[in-house]
Amino acid sequence: MNKLHRLLLPAVGITLAVSALIPAQALAWGAQGHRLVARIAEPNLHPATKAEIDRLLAAEPGASLSSIAPWADQLRSNDPDLGKRSAGWHYVNMAEDDCAFSPPKHCTDGNCVVGALQQQSTLLANRELSDGERLQALKFVVHLVGDLHQPLHAGYGHDRGGNTYQLQFNGRGTNLHSVWDSGMFYTLQLNDDQFLQRLQALPSPGRLRAPDLQRAPAAWAEQSCRIAMRTGLYPSGHKIDERYTATWEPVAETQLRLGGEQLAALLNQLLDTP
Repeated sequence: MNKLHRLLLPAVGITLAVSALIPAQALAWGAQGHRLVARIAEPNLHPATKAEIDRLLAAEPGASLSSIAPWADQLRSNDPDLGKRSAGWHYVNMAEDDCAFSPPKHCTDGNCVVGALQQQSTLLANRELSDGERLQALKFVVHLVGDLHQPLHAGYGHDRGGNTYQLQFNGRGTNLHSVWDSGMFYTLQLNDDQFLQRLQALPSPGRLRAPDLQRAPAAWAEQSCRIAMRTGLYPSGHKIDERYTATWEPVAETQLRLGGEQLAALLNQLLDTP
């Protein structure tokens, strides 16, 4: 599983409620973050792209790009076999190697977020496959682009992307990965519509080129990795305070916004032509 705005200090009662909501097990961006990436992408889809997505989603009445965005994180309970097979698809650990992605070292047999996104994108673009196969690929693509823009999903292997880096946040024990997935966002107390307005008010990254499927996922991972290596992202003293969130929550927002824009560019690349 937001950009450049100050984090307001919550009231004590809200703080206690929020701290109870922070998940103990980290899932990329959390469901809200993944939905927001998809919602940022939606208005940037070309008409032909949107039409094809809507046609695939019609197999699941009421489904939308944003509603399927958290799907891959729900597989562990909804489809344990697929969840187990795809468990390594959500991250790539390469910060120990200065964020220089190497498939043989960091993505054996395509079993990382970079390789998985490439594979699922190829399936989605293949109109000779069944609609069911392509819909599943769409769900993975939407989710994995979000994962790639969460810095700790391209971070250090020794602490599992911050999962074993224990700290205090809002008066309770958690880990750095969980704080980045959703903890900082919960303190904002915004629903999806409010959060979307906040993200859309931020400067656009500008017109993005059609991504090169062989290079773009690795480039996105390397960019996220470089954020994970910035001084201060790992808080000294193992404690998150308002100064930390005021510094890093805007960076997380920037990644959400960029992830949505990159997702739209990728989907347009894959689906805009019949």
